[in-house]
Amino acid sequence: MTSATTGPVGGDSGRARVPTPEGTPSQPAPAGWDALASDGSVVHLRPIRRDDEAALMAINHRLSDRSVYLRFFGLSRLTADEHTRHLVEADPAHGHVALVAEVDGAVAGVASYEPMRADEAEMAFLIDDTVHGRGLGTLLLEQLAAVARERGIRHLHADTLAENAPMLRVFLDSGFREVHKLDSGLVELSLDTAYSARTLDRMAERESAAESRSLRPLLSPRCIAVIGAGRKPGGVGHEVLLNLLDGGFTGDLYAVNPKADRIGDITSYPSVEDVPGHVDLAVIAVPAAQVARVIEDCGRAGAGGAVVLSAGFSESGADGRLAQQKLLEIARRYSLRLIGPNCLGIVNTDPAVRLDATFANVPPMAGSLGLAAQSGAVGIAVLDHAGRIGPGVSEFVSLGNKVDVSGNDLLLHWWNDPRTDVIGLYLESFGNPRKFGRLARLVGRKKPVLVVKSGRSTGGRRAGASHTAAAATPDTAVDALFAQSGVLRMETLEELVDTARALAGRPLPKGRRLGIVGNAGGAGVLAADAAVAAELDVPELSAATTSELVKRTGAVGAGNPVDLGAAATPETLESAVGILLASGEVDALVISYAATRAGDVDETYAAIARAAAGSEIPILVNCLGAPGAAPQITLDDGSKLPVYTFPETAVRALGHACRYAAWRGRPQGVVPEITDMDEDGARAIVRHYLNSHREGGWLDPARAEQLMLCAGIPVVAALTASNRDAALDAADRVGYPVVLKTAAPGIVHKTDVGGVKLGLRDAAELLRAYTELTAAVGDPHVVVQAMASTGVELVTGLVRDPLFGPVLMVGSGGILTDLLADRRWRGLPLTDLDATDMVRSLRCAPLLAGYRGAESADEAAVLDVLHRIAWLAEAVPELAELDINPLTATPTGAEALDVKVRLTPAAPEPDWYSRHLG
Repeated sequence: MTSATTGPVGGDSGRARVPTPEGTPSQPAPAGWDALASDGSVVHLRPIRRDDEAALMAINHRLSDRSVYLRFFGLSRLTADEHTRHLVEADPAHGHVALVAEVDGAVAGVASYEPMRADEAEMAFLIDDTVHGRGLGTLLLEQLAAVARERGIRHLHADTLAENAPMLRVFLDSGFREVHKLDSGLVELSLDTAYSARTLDRMAERESAAESRSLRPLLSPRCIAVIGAGRKPGGVGHEVLLNLLDGGFTGDLYAVNPKADRIGDITSYPSVEDVPGHVDLAVIAVPAAQVARVIEDCGRAGAGGAVVLSAGFSESGADGRLAQQKLLEIARRYSLRLIGPNCLGIVNTDPAVRLDATFANVPPMAGSLGLAAQSGAVGIAVLDHAGRIGPGVSEFVSLGNKVDVSGNDLLLHWWNDPRTDVIGLYLESFGNPRKFGRLARLVGRKKPVLVVKSGRSTGGRRAGASHTAAAATPDTAVDALFAQSGVLRMETLEELVDTARALAGRPLPKGRRLGIVGNAGGAGVLAADAAVAAELDVPELSAATTSELVKRTGAVGAGNPVDLGAAATPETLESAVGILLASGEVDALVISYAATRAGDVDETYAAIARAAAGSEIPILVNCLGAPGAAPQITLDDGSKLPVYTFPETAVRALGHACRYAAWRGRPQGVVPEITDMDEDGARAIVRHYLNSHREGGWLDPARAEQLMLCAGIPVVAALTASNRDAALDAADRVGYPVVLKTAAPGIVHKTDVGGVKLGLRDAAELLRAYTELTAAVGDPHVVVQAMASTGVELVTGLVRDPLFGPVLMVGSGGILTDLLADRRWRGLPLTDLDATDMVRSLRCAPLLAGYRGAESADEAAVLDVLHRIAWLAEAVPELAELDINPLTATPTGAEALDVKVRLTPAAPEPDWYSRHLG
């Protein structure tokens, strides 16, 4: 057995609710789950049905004697048949699970497990001899483990013969943790169904290899048929055909048009099935109503991929969505990959391919940027800009409606593509954002991922929400996802291209120290100012470096920026650059050159190239006043220094490069093991509340406190009261001084309505405060709470985003929460480094560290609270909002003073296997 993918084909729009490693399901589907085998073909997984018996019996009788022996430890095919009958007749209600794999519509394998104990089961596999070597065993193992994990099975056991090398390789290469021992020729394996870091890495590696094979007919075809190519210029199909011709496509090219024998110089055929040879790629430009029939023809002809340029599908309404789903169903039957519909096309600038299957009026320039865009217009803009000033593109994919191939697929494909240095994405939506984050985090360790995500909006704010939810916007979750995944978010398309130029083929900065040198003092000052916004340091140079600069260059200002003066020669600039690069005092360099009639741009570029040769320090150039100058400087080794029009642009790009280098250089972190939580108690609180509040709502303070205690989050002691006497009794029990807070239902921001009274020292003050508070609020219910120790006030909590899942927040707390808006967000899983970054990057972080001689707060206690909130988010899927404000951090710990919890009746759905039982 060899590798197979573990995710749905089309990572953003998977067809089944299969739990991803982070626990977030993808989109629902009626019939199972599609994935890629190691050869790139589509495999369909689903629960076993009674009518599978005949197909499985046929496999049993096709198996070689060797396969029967290895699977059943003997040569009896009767044993195999009995096992098949057991699989189709076993009652799923008793915990039996069996998955079948279909290839080209035929059953090709089965995997199953039988319960042994509460959280353990025994698994078994049978793969048809005709599909060995295509990764079905690995694919079935990964999905079986996912189903088992979702159903509470922690360990899967199997016995196999020591001589069964193919199946042993499947188990041992899977990435799941395992133990095994030899006994009388048997190997016992026990696989932990949890997703370890190694498991995820191995799954992604297999998926990447499968994606590249699957996309090969699309991006590296040997034969293309343009279906719907008209005879007249101006039509989409005609223009795509011309672009393929003009671009010099290296393979065979045909047109499909039943009304023409030739389109220009290209032979035309009535149908794709009439085209001689094997068509790898079909480019489809026919009316929407004809696309389904054309894809059926392509499938029968054996095409591996299709780009559907035609519009009129999901973007046009409900009927279009149904028509689009039909396209996918047909394509799946034939293991045919789809790009689009409603897209611009695709590009591959590899000299061995030279593919321009678009109807854009922009000839693509070869380069190292892998680009995907949902919008065709955006794709044209980036192709044009990247072609004119660099870095050019390796491949470009217009995703359109993303019926199949998605941004996730392309991330995996470009991960190991030798021609792609930088990955750029323009996204309007996410189908499976948590999978995107997992893949981006993995891919980003090797290549930078730059994203322009449209749709920044504050429309998600809700009146009356908790501080946490009120601060959450649709964009908050995106920023949190990108921050954890190392994705560089670009504000504009121009910024994406500028940053790609700084990263493509260039060394990464080893720190944030920026050196600036040039012949224009004003430009140097602008660059230094821009460095502040880019969070770069512009350090003072040492006396030795300053002395050498003055001695060898006669610099007007030998500080940093280094001003060489308007009369500086190319040789002077070369010397200054060499001194700075050799000084060890800068991690990156911006050269700002103002062209004048007294100087020569070409000679200056040559001098810069000589100085930069062999440097491991990133160098960007800013050339002012030379509109015709080359946008990049080519070094002797073939690498290029990007040249920018303005100094601020160069510095901003370097800032992104430094941010990426810092992320890539740090450890990945681990999710801490949290102990002493009471999950049963938390579930009981939620169950009891929702039994009497079917539509959900806000927990009362006592229940909210109990839920925090179940998670191990310290809460300052508090008691509820509904009248004056009860309030006095509560104060006596918690001890003066006390805080009095309203417990009126529906009031979230208590201070806004006069619902909080602090520092009440005795019964008289309490009674006076009770009278004032209840009159202001109009409700007698209150909370009496002990005064907390003085400390730094923080706010923390979570919001469950319908697409991204739980998003956690920490920030400056107390009454200044909204005024300061000092907040940081992260999604799940929350690693130790994620939590530390959240806290230490706050503007109020110096207060926690002991500002101006104050005693430092217990940071470890604050981080522990964040991890316990993350645990609670996973353990209680009904938790819609949690807000702790303030969380007081003292030198000896962290305590919650006020807790708000909103629950929704989001009961866990039936597991994937149960939903898809035939």
